[in-house]
Amino acid sequence: MSNTLVPEFAVSDWRRSKSFYCDILGFDCAYEREEEGFCYLRLGEAELMIDQIGQGRTFEAGHLPEDYPFGKGLNVQIRVPSIAPLVEALARNAHPLFLPVEDRWYRVGAEEGGNRQFVVADPDGYLLRFFQELGSRPARR
Repeated sequence: MSNTLVPEFAVSDWRRSKSFYCDILGFDCAYEREEEGFCYLRLGEAELMIDQIGQGRTFEAGHLPEDYPFGKGLNVQIRVPSIAPLVEALARNAHPLFLPVEDRWYRVGAEEGGNRQFVVADPDGYLLRFFQELGSRPARR
């Protein structure tokens, strides 16, 4: 597709993962290979892939997640126009947030960039940090 970097998550149940990403979070499935348990997903400009462990190509030799949560030490940041529809969809589906909605300001050189953000774990425990931009301001010292 179009992004230079596209993460691929090894998942335990690609249908359940596809439903979470598409039916709850609003991702589109650009294409899939059902026989491999594979989907290429998009939300706005964000792209990611999900791949069923044990179908199609599977990375062995210690490169597969062994237990929940998968993706330990990693969270994927995804910019959206507004986080409100995502938070509402997760609440409607009784899917808890891993970290609640917060406004955070991060120093970038002489300025701070603001994010309204939250973190949610997907069905396999991969952490997704959705954020909307709040603008910028001079950095506080």
